[in-house]
Amino acid sequence: MKFDIQLMPPPRQEEGVYDVAIIGGGPAGATAAIYTARANLKTLVIDKGIANGALGITSKIANYPGVLGEISGEELVRRMHQQAESFGAEFVQDRIQATDLLSNPKVLFGINGTYQAKTVIIATGSMGRGNRVAGEDRLLGRGVSYCATCDAAFFRNAEVAVVGSSEEAVEEALFLTQFVSKLHFLSPKREIHADPEMVRELSEHPKVTMYWGAALREVIGEQKVEAIRYRTPLGTEETLPVAGVFIYLQGGHPITDFLAGQVPLSEGGCIMVDSEYQTTVPGVYAVGDVICNHIKQAVVAAAEGAIAAIAVEKQLRGRKKMVVDWSK
Repeated sequence: MKFDIQLMPPPRQEEGVYDVAIIGGGPAGATAAIYTARANLKTLVIDKGIANGALGITSKIANYPGVLGEISGEELVRRMHQQAESFGAEFVQDRIQATDLLSNPKVLFGINGTYQAKTVIIATGSMGRGNRVAGEDRLLGRGVSYCATCDAAFFRNAEVAVVGSSEEAVEEALFLTQFVSKLHFLSPKREIHADPEMVRELSEHPKVTMYWGAALREVIGEQKVEAIRYRTPLGTEETLPVAGVFIYLQGGHPITDFLAGQVPLSEGGCIMVDSEYQTTVPGVYAVGDVICNHIKQAVVAAAEGAIAAIAVEKQLRGRKKMVVDWSK
């Protein structure tokens, strides 16, 4: 008996269009990129940064297969990125704000650019915030922002606050210093998970005042942001007059805001998928914590990324299964 594997030709390339765009570079997204790039698919990974995901902020991992001893989550993700890049995957640091998943090719709108792809794998994780502080939703777009790159120019020579403990929060705050007159940086944690040099630059900046262990409680204002209320490490509450507040807090809610209802979600806000991790939208897949129905371990997310990548390759090349010629 001889197995005759009929290889399909690679998908036809269109200028500026990727075979697959992967939103999120954690273990699920990075593993998917390893598999698609190794299959000679033109692969793009759009990620907010290694240190901004759930695995990236994990200090010690000792149970990932094939990795002896302890390793930081950031280093493990970095190795995955390097492996995917060695096979030809491209990585860009950006944040996807909107999508058109029903078009052909599919279009992803980021802060720094627009990307087109034949297929999309969503691997954005579940560090979004399900619960907002008082006044946040009401004043969104009227002083409340989640994107300094987008909105900094509106706060030229104004006094603003940035809330968060991530590398993203530090990067955005440093960007804002080019525009604002004064910046109040509220870190809910005693430590910021970011490049120490960046944290030092921020804390020593003449426009910046640091508030360690400060928890945002309310955004105050009628027609626009006028102040914020926060809790100090001593348990007291203070009010800080500002014209804007940029919020970079992380929670445990699936990050799906950029989908705008194009992909059905469960009652808990999770993306629903089939056995190959495809959503109800053809060519759109989802893996990792954003689908909620798995054990939250890096190795499980990686496995889902591999399965989705194989399904993408099968779809793009029109291959349903391996052909076996029983006559040989």
